[in-house]
Amino acid sequence: MVECLKWGQPAYLTERPKSGSTIRLGGFKRNDPRYALYVHCQSGLIGLFRDHYEDLFSFEGNRAVVFDPDNLAPLEPLKHCIRMALTYHLRGKSRRSEAAV
Repeated sequence: MVECLKWGQPAYLTERPKSGSTIRLGGFKRNDPRYALYVHCQSGLIGLFRDHYEDLFSFEGNRAVVFDPDNLAPLEPLKHCIRMALTYHLRGKSRRSEAAV
């Protein structure tokens, strides 16, 4: 895993090129206490996350999972979403809609 800054926010990507999609952590909106996990908006990842965890997470369009600082995010579903993002390209187009193991 490689950690870097993108738009002044911590971002994480795989060491192996073209294996996964970058995830980024940051504040949600100005003057909003929430924070978010951002993914590439054209990847389809938020739709995949929503298919699995619509009742557990809040989403912003096709780019972010939004969290409330007063509530702990459910760890196992969050880890699953991160795993799906970081293995996004490994699954290939036909299997991207499937859950990562």
